[in-house]
Amino acid sequence: QVQLVESGGGLVQAGGSLRLSCAASGRTVSTYAMGWFRQAPGKEREFVAAISGSGRSTGYADSVKGRFTISRDNAKNTLYLQMNSLKPEDTAVYYCAARTATAGSWYSSLQKQYDSWGQGAQVTVSS
Repeated sequence: QVQLVESGGGLVQAGGSLRLSCAASGRTVSTYAMGWFRQAPGKEREFVAAISGSGRSTGYADSVKGRFTISRDNAKNTLYLQMNSLKPEDTAVYYCAARTATAGSWYSSLQKQYDSWGQGAQVTVSS
């Protein structure tokens, strides 16, 4: 497994931007596909975005497509989530996650397929 620590959360006004980071350690990070999930108060945790081990392939939930960008820097063992045009409904605790995957099966939006999780970062968007 890999250890994950999120940072960069905070309070922002609607229409603003934030960038989350997720520092990974413990194993060769480039062998892991990674993703972001979020959990709003009173709701189930949901998929946000995923990225392949190389970083060349990405996928997004419809609710964030065109506003959020997932990326990674394997030299720095860090995953990012750039969030633009934020809305109050984006308010949630955001979690990064990692899973072992081959290049051909990197994509997953299913929580149960991720092996390692961070502790979460709070993002609050005010109206």
